[in-house]
Amino acid sequence: MDVELLIAIFPQVLLDGLILGFMYALIALGYTMVYGVLEFINFAHSEIFIFGAFVGVEILLGLRSAGILAGLHWLPVLVLVLLAGMAASALLAVSVERIAYRPLRGAPRLIPLISAIGVSFFLQDAIRLVESVWRNAFNLVYPTMDALNERYELTSTIDISMKSFVVIAAALLMLWGLHALVNRTKVGTSMRAVAEDQAAASLMGINVNRVISLTFLIGGAMGGAAGVLFGVQYGLINPYTGFIPGLKAFTAAVLGGIGNIPGAMIGGLVLGLLEAFAASYLSLLTGGAFGAEYKDIFAFSMLILILIFRPKGLLGEVVRERA
Repeated sequence: MDVELLIAIFPQVLLDGLILGFMYALIALGYTMVYGVLEFINFAHSEIFIFGAFVGVEILLGLRSAGILAGLHWLPVLVLVLLAGMAASALLAVSVERIAYRPLRGAPRLIPLISAIGVSFFLQDAIRLVESVWRNAFNLVYPTMDALNERYELTSTIDISMKSFVVIAAALLMLWGLHALVNRTKVGTSMRAVAEDQAAASLMGINVNRVISLTFLIGGAMGGAAGVLFGVQYGLINPYTGFIPGLKAFTAAVLGGIGNIPGAMIGGLVLGLLEAFAASYLSLLTGGAFGAEYKDIFAFSMLILILIFRPKGLLGEVVRERA
């Protein structure tokens, strides 16, 4: 085992793990928003997330086909694509809630869960059908913007790309905005009231259906932004790309404390770091017996251990007190 190599690559592995963790955290915010209000796991969120990525790539491909993408500054283009992805995913999330979840709201919890899984499969194949008809392909590559691919050398052993900076900045900004919305606005107060007791909130004049729709709207928008940033960061997407990152983001939400917004961020970072270290160090530590392909074992092993020893997560699930 080459100890010097392990030490030399540690800073870059740490940075890569943080970037991956912020990506998981962005997706996990959508899960934790919906669970915080409804105590319901929206397993279709991974497809809502990748839908935003497809909207973003279609806009970029359209700009490139028109011959104007290369002449535009990357920042307004990225903002446009982010806003479009957020809007599309938000509308999709609200539609899913209205059609597939609201009619089942009073049913036993297993029934909406099965509905969510069904919606997930439906959206995967719907995206595949549309892209196959529209482009005769459903593996799409995000057009590159040269400025986003520029790399900056932080030290002699660490470098980071501009798009990685964007992912980190967006994740921190969205976490702050979501936390402020939930804790410092009337909308957030309404959400917390509905989370505490829907019947009591309704009696106090709060439109419960509107608040729940707004929760899905915000959660979907977070997913759409994460989808666009995922596409920009990793390049290749297809209708099934969202499944594994979505599952890992759910793991991150549980790890941090489902329903806890800062917990989603902490859980995403911990999971990203675990994966990055596993991918980089497993082969070195085991003499090549195990490689990066085993990194997913760490993510789901962590989920099992958390559910066994600390089912409320690192920061704890949001506790609801009812008089």
